Amino acid sequence: MPTDNFGVAGLGVMGRNVALNIERNGFPVVAYNRGDENAAKMRAESRDKNVTVTQSIPDFVSLLTPPRRVLLMVTAGRGTDLVIDALLAHLEAGDVLIDGGNSHFSDTERRAERLQARGLHFVGCGISGGEEGALWGPSIMPGGNRDAYLRIAPVLEKIAAKTDDGSPCVTYCGLGAAGHYVKMVHNGIEYGIMQLICEVYDILRRGQGWSSEEIQQLFRDWTGSGQVGGYLVDITAQCLAKRDDSSGTALVEKILDTAGQKGTGKWTAQTALDLGIPIPTLSQAVNARILSGLKDARVEASAKLTGPSGGAEADRGHLRRVLHDALHLGMVACYAQGLHLIQAASAEFGFGTDLAEVARIWKEGCIIRSKLLDPIRQVYSEHPRLENMLLSPAFTTATNRNLSALREVVGLANDCGVPTTCLGATLAYVDSYRSEFLPANLLQALRDNFGAHTYRRLDMEGVFHTQWNR
Repeated sequence: MPTDNFGVAGLGVMGRNVALNIERNGFPVVAYNRGDENAAKMRAESRDKNVTVTQSIPDFVSLLTPPRRVLLMVTAGRGTDLVIDALLAHLEAGDVLIDGGNSHFSDTERRAERLQARGLHFVGCGISGGEEGALWGPSIMPGGNRDAYLRIAPVLEKIAAKTDDGSPCVTYCGLGAAGHYVKMVHNGIEYGIMQLICEVYDILRRGQGWSSEEIQQLFRDWTGSGQVGGYLVDITAQCLAKRDDSSGTALVEKILDTAGQKGTGKWTAQTALDLGIPIPTLSQAVNARILSGLKDARVEASAKLTGPSGGAEADRGHLRRVLHDALHLGMVACYAQGLHLIQAASAEFGFGTDLAEVARIWKEGCIIRSKLLDPIRQVYSEHPRLENMLLSPAFTTATNRNLSALREVVGLANDCGVPTTCLGATLAYVDSYRSEFLPANLLQALRDNFGAHTYRRLDMEGVFHTQWNR
């Protein structure tokens, strides 16, 4: 099997880099792209390598050793379906198609059923790590038919990132669309952590008047020490250090303050609502991006709606400590909410996902790799059915220790008029989760009042309805 060739269809940057990664690890590659530009780039980048490039679907399939293994690296949505349609006329029973794009998990389920009826295997496979990760070792999240996974595992294990002990950052995530579901939630966690980092930056920049150079130094310090270190903190320091060639000032200060999104964060929020799982930090990160897109409206509102002119300058040493602890708790909450959602989806859809393994494969290669993933893996290794990792002793202790810092940071931001969309959502999430009693009693009374929705009582069994206006 290791000497059999491997097909890659779709030769954008990610597709080309994955193809080169596969070839470098000893597997001949047959690469396909219909368009001239990307096919030419692949030929140039793979010169003198064991890569054959074709722009013909029939040639592509004929060059692959049966049973074939084909990785699709094409645009999610209709683009994926079009390439599958073109391939189906030439593939044979027993061949394996792997979708390496960010497809919606429901599309993955639909495609798997369709291909299974033709005797083909379909693997929905999340790939995280960006362009560099694709080339040198991403985190890989495949799901679907287990036998199909075992046939592609020798390649995936070779090309994946490796942890400190040498284990590959790839695992079988479970049946059906488990791989794409795990990748979707990975991206939701990514949304949350990035927004938390941006809010810390905003508190320091607008709320406290720190320069980009001073904030960069803080994040650089956190990269090497503290409990928030990880890839996203690393590249925050990198972004803040970059100078604009024309002005010599920090480049980040020249960038328009509107953020885009490709859908995975929104899908995470939507499926969480469908399953009834609270993920407020992740959901609010999506809302923060949507709000950032209202640039013209925000400019108009800034001239009409008033707020605090700025709070008192905080002691810098103390501020560094509480911001670190608040960010730490926010990051913990992102992982806790995301893994809770994956666990609920696994139960609902029958994925059979191992959360300890998910934490393990996120340790290297992926965008959300961080120091927190070792203790998270330990928690789920010992307690695989734990509903929320905040209930484990290690994270209960950390949450209790850092909650006052988060409360202080949110209060400071409020005094300065700096929005804490995700820091504030995290505080509300933890305060709600630790509350034995919430005001939903009044909520149920209101629902029963206007809609006869009934309620239950604390002091007796049964379901009740009251005529509230009598």
